[in-house]
Amino acid sequence: MTVSWFASREQNFAENRKMSVSGSSSKVRIMAMFVLLFALFSSQSSAAQVPLLMWSSEGLPPLASPAAGHITSNDQLTAYLTSAFGSGPNTVLLFLQDKLSKEDFTLFGGVFGNKQDSAFQNLEAALQASPSSVSLPALEWSDSSVMLALLQEKLDVSPVLVDADTLSHLSINTSASNLLLINLPYCTGLGKSCKEVLHENDGIIGEVLSIMKDKGVHFTAMYTGLQPSRVIPERSMSQQAVGRSLLQAVEATVKEPIMFNVSGNPCIMLWAQNLNISLTDKWIDLAAETPSLDGSICNGSNSLLVLTYASGHILRFAMSERLYKVSARHWFTLDSVELQSKDLTASYVGRRNIYAPAEYSFHCQSVTSFRDTLLVPSSNNNKNTTNWRLNFVDFQIQGFGLANGTNFSYASDCAGFFTAGIWMGLITSLLMLWIFVYGMHMIMQLNTMDRFDDPKGPSISVPQTE
Repeated sequence: MTVSWFASREQNFAENRKMSVSGSSSKVRIMAMFVLLFALFSSQSSAAQVPLLMWSSEGLPPLASPAAGHITSNDQLTAYLTSAFGSGPNTVLLFLQDKLSKEDFTLFGGVFGNKQDSAFQNLEAALQASPSSVSLPALEWSDSSVMLALLQEKLDVSPVLVDADTLSHLSINTSASNLLLINLPYCTGLGKSCKEVLHENDGIIGEVLSIMKDKGVHFTAMYTGLQPSRVIPERSMSQQAVGRSLLQAVEATVKEPIMFNVSGNPCIMLWAQNLNISLTDKWIDLAAETPSLDGSICNGSNSLLVLTYASGHILRFAMSERLYKVSARHWFTLDSVELQSKDLTASYVGRRNIYAPAEYSFHCQSVTSFRDTLLVPSSNNNKNTTNWRLNFVDFQIQGFGLANGTNFSYASDCAGFFTAGIWMGLITSLLMLWIFVYGMHMIMQLNTMDRFDDPKGPSISVPQTE
């Protein structure tokens, strides 16, 4: 039985990775299609891994299907090879390429039915002709010598380095185990395209298999790489974008939040895409500068974050926490934001609009002092600061209850569930519905005539009392 991947040309995505045994599919071409989907949907760590193709002229034991996204470990491979080789003599052909990754099958495997364009035609034909084979698209890789050392241990023989010419003149003793090593190059530094090199390697594989068939020697063949040709840097899932995105798009570097620590633990956190201030007609983005946090304090009921910039500007965020009996829970408010430049200071009140439960953070896409105002200029401000304006973009702050370490807690957003547009749509819809119901009611109240004049009979006399 062989391992195959079930996929269709019309599908762009796959839900599960199958590692089962089958005997009639185009294994390499389908594998090339699947490994691309596997790379998109795998929930496992992107640790270094190499693919492994294994087939035999006699038969291989079946391999149970693992969970989707599973990376086969060296211990699992060792256990399988123990059952595959048994206790008798075995002749193993190890096609060991300098580098190999599942992406090579994706790029050069002739996917979407384009079989003639495949660089692995002989390999695919061998898998189809074999009574059983196993395909492992993701085998754990830690060192280039692991595979060769594992086979030496299982077969208890030293490898013999051969090529197609030497193999044709080599006498193989089938009464003892044999490990024949065929080294294959990769495209790095050869001056040829990868497809050309892989196509030549496929020709070598086909020639070696033809020689073994002519000799009438039963064998087990394995095709893998000394190391992966492509390694994806490991990333935490929390740092990855969710949803679809263009592969060509360059991810923007995310800035670290401003964090004030007390006794080694975070006490206040602030993040903003832009901290824009305007003292005259020119906007200055303070988020592009690195501030000093000298003067910041925090305790159980009050927090003060002081951001002092080299340009001479100072921002102060004063927050407080208290229990509100009506809601029976603690809330925090951003009481005020102060902007100081040289000897002038302007204060902006935020307690009426910027608040959240004490264990949450506060987030708002736009916090301004001049449009849809969340920061209201204080009436005690100096007249010279009348034209000062604040505009914080993608603003998030938390001054209490930082239980998630260096991460913000759940954010309470300033955008309400019912926006002005939603209210307008609801009211308009209700008005139209009322007009429709009223019209239907009036139509249902219409009465048709129940008496009609017959020209052949006497005329109808309608009493005026009716």
